[in-house]
Amino acid sequence: MGEWRTDPTFAMCRALMDGAELSSFAGGPFDVRAAVAAVRPEAKNGFLLDQVPWERFPRGEHVREAIHLLHSKDSPVRTGTGVVDGMCANDMRAAAVLAVPFLIRIAADACHPYRADALAEVSSPARARYFGVASRDELLLHRADAQDGDLYDDYGVEVTGYPAGWSVAAARTAITADIALLQPLLGDPDPSIRIDAAYALATAADPDRAVRSSFRARFAAEQDPIVRAALVLATAEATRTHPHSPTTAWSREQWRERTQPPEVRLAAAIGWLCLTDEPVPEDLRAAVDDLATDERAQAMDALPWMAAARGSGETGLRHCIRKMLHPDLPDPQDCDDPWAPRR
Repeated sequence: MGEWRTDPTFAMCRALMDGAELSSFAGGPFDVRAAVAAVRPEAKNGFLLDQVPWERFPRGEHVREAIHLLHSKDSPVRTGTGVVDGMCANDMRAAAVLAVPFLIRIAADACHPYRADALAEVSSPARARYFGVASRDELLLHRADAQDGDLYDDYGVEVTGYPAGWSVAAARTAITADIALLQPLLGDPDPSIRIDAAYALATAADPDRAVRSSFRARFAAEQDPIVRAALVLATAEATRTHPHSPTTAWSREQWRERTQPPEVRLAAAIGWLCLTDEPVPEDLRAAVDDLATDERAQAMDALPWMAAARGSGETGLRHCIRKMLHPDLPDPQDCDDPWAPRR
């Protein structure tokens, strides 16, 4: 923390804690949204890291060095993507956001040895405080259209005092700018790449529904049940941000369709519950009770949405089922222990 207190941005954070208006800093040198928007395409494509203002944000130089090593293929994963992962886990996203365009380009390089690890971290800064969240109201919730004050109130501050809503908005903007690089990864030969591409793209702005359409198109061609389930959840997440009643109806059709793989039906049930305020239908309860075996719940933790929803010794699927279908039931443990054995 001492190192962070010497960072120039600390003065802004201290001023905010003393009552300054967040809007007075919008668009300034310490607004990571403005910093991301100012990075030229040539700098992204050419990995011209010196043209990115890393030094303005907490531990930015560490992120810059990690991306340099990762791009040069001289870095083991733990010191490359591990830096971004660790900072997001420690609720320090501002500098990690600046890495997003470069992580995307590494992921898009079919010859890069760490492309899968890079892609897995692309959307980490785009989601704040969502681990262990499994309720209908919160699981797939984005606040991308909120104003500055609302983002500040909804996401609060990072451990450094930096407005978390700014980091989240900037990360989503960076991902949106590179939709064209991410969409081809939905058809990658590696199933984990296809899943993580869907997870990243689900955070993009999609007012014209082009991203959501790409999920549906890939769903029609996809054969892997877990990847199909990922595409269903990605479709629901994109629809939560940009409501579309025909897509909500499509989600309902998928959990009712007995010819669909169980993983797809379970993902569709969860997605549909997050898209509607309707009471839980009895046929949905029956389908979930029948399909949600312990073995399947473990397998579905391969989906990053479910991995993030884990909590209190439960798999993500079990936690979602309890929160969405049985919200009055207490947690199985007194606290959320990430090291507790899963059911």
